[in-house]
Amino acid sequence: MKFSDTLDSISNIKLGTISLMTVLSAILVFLVCLLVITIILRIVDRIQERSKLDKTINSFIRSGIKVALWIIATIIVVGKMGIETTSLVTLVGVAGLALSLSVQGLLSNLFSGITTLTTKPFTSGDFVEFGGVSGTVLKVELFYTTIVTGDNKLIYIPNSHVASAKIINYTREKNRRVDLTFAVSYNVTTETVKTALRDAAKADKRVMDEPAPFVGLLTYKENSIEYALRVWTKKEDCGDIQFALNESVREIFTQRGIERPISISMPT
Repeated sequence: MKFSDTLDSISNIKLGTISLMTVLSAILVFLVCLLVITIILRIVDRIQERSKLDKTINSFIRSGIKVALWIIATIIVVGKMGIETTSLVTLVGVAGLALSLSVQGLLSNLFSGITTLTTKPFTSGDFVEFGGVSGTVLKVELFYTTIVTGDNKLIYIPNSHVASAKIINYTREKNRRVDLTFAVSYNVTTETVKTALRDAAKADKRVMDEPAPFVGLLTYKENSIEYALRVWTKKEDCGDIQFALNESVREIFTQRGIERPISISMPT
């Protein structure tokens, strides 16, 4: 049997109103489109690696290009199957208009993502907090912002929530202030406590000289007096220095006989 005869035989096989040859051609076109999309996205990735744009902007652009390419590929494949593409485009437009009310959330996330990228309250790698969630920003995509928490959990937050939330960026500034509170017995003089706290802060080289550490009497409690210790340090040392100062103050208080109040839980 000649090859042309084989093709004719395949063409005569029908799957409903569509011939088997049409389906096979559409599958081939789909595979070609898939290959082209993969190549284009790799080119986009290489261009973005060399660009000076922020990573959050790059991920947003890549997501948009990927969605656009798949829409074009869908139209091409459907057209290959014999469906009028102009009618399909019109149908997509009408469907998009009809669905706009039901996808307001997605549209809100989309435009909120654009707003976030434009105003730049944070960038990839920043440690932020919004909506009661804190973590390091990985990327901003079309509809979601992805962050990773300190215990290595990935959280996907809708962009509309990010845009409407109060955003706290812990990374943007180089220096951070650490606030600590210590309760001390009424039996200890104020100057003794303040001197001990200043010495604890001075002993840690990570504590900045300017602005100078601040020590002050904060408030009076029923069984104790609370003192505030406020020091400035580089942002990368902020977490560790809180633990270090707590330990240092405990040691100095013990060496100098500074009494701390003891809470006793009474049985119920």
